[in-house]
Amino acid sequence: MTDREIFRELPFPYEGDRFPPQLGALVQRTVLTGELPAREVIHAPDGSWMVGDGVNDPNSPGAAVVTHIAHVVDRNTSVASLATMPPGHIAKRGGPGEPWQIMRLVGWDDE
Repeated sequence: MTDREIFRELPFPYEGDRFPPQLGALVQRTVLTGELPAREVIHAPDGSWMVGDGVNDPNSPGAAVVTHIAHVVDRNTSVASLATMPPGHIAKRGGPGEPWQIMRLVGWDDE
């Protein structure tokens, strides 16, 4: 592995309850640039991660990019606490400094 490699999923739970450096995520550009804070973090049933601003449509063309989840943690340090969130869950918060509320994903295909 190199520092530049990005993996969609890695064996869970993570060593030391920390995100592995090569773990990737689909991240809204507004979160990555710091324009808006991370307000939604999804650990999908397939082991992949998504991070959104909770405001804009992440499915709009060009709205999201794949990057290391470490870049999200650099801008939104509280996201690091979600490394123990199991697959099939979502964490939401109202904004910076507010606690993350973790709940089971509803309506996602578990296969």
